[in-house]
Amino acid sequence: MVDLVMLLAVALLVAGVVGSVVPLVPAGPLSAAGVLVYYFLAPPSAPSLGVGWVIVFVLVGLVAFAVEHLGGALASKAGGAETTTMVLAGVASLALFFVLGPLGILVGTAVAVLGAELYAGKEPVAAVRAAGYTVAGMLASSVAQLALTLSILAGFVAVVFVL
Repeated sequence: MVDLVMLLAVALLVAGVVGSVVPLVPAGPLSAAGVLVYYFLAPPSAPSLGVGWVIVFVLVGLVAFAVEHLGGALASKAGGAETTTMVLAGVASLALFFVLGPLGILVGTAVAVLGAELYAGKEPVAAVRAAGYTVAGMLASSVAQLALTLSILAGFVAVVFVL
C-alpha cells in the first residue's frame, strides 16, 4: 500500500514539475495534490510528512498557481498595457495554442498585445514595450513555476526519505 501511495504522490509531484513548462497543465495544484495524496492516504507505517510540511508545500503550490496565472498579466500591466488588452491577449494565446502549440501562446500574446495597444492609440514604442513585458513576464512565470514545483518535489523527498 505504501508503495502505491508513494508512487501516486511522486507521479503527481513530477507531473507538477512538468506542468510548469507545459502549457495548460496546472503545475501548482498537481504538486499540492501529490503532497495531499501522500498525507491522507499513506498508512501509519509510512514515513510521516507532518502537518506543518503539508501546509508549507500546499502554500508553495498555491503560489506557483498564482504565478502561473498572474505573471504575464502583471508584467503586461507593468509594461503599460490596458486591462482590456490583457484579457484579449489571454483569449488570443489560448486560441493560438490550439493552432500553433506552445509557440502560439507566446506569439499570439505578443501579437495580440501589440495590436490591441496600437488600436487603442498607443505609440508604437509603447505598444512594443507592453508586448515585450508581457512575453517576458510569461517566460519568467514559467521559470518561477519550475523553481517552485521543483522545491516542492525536493522538499517532499527530503522530508519523507531523509529527515
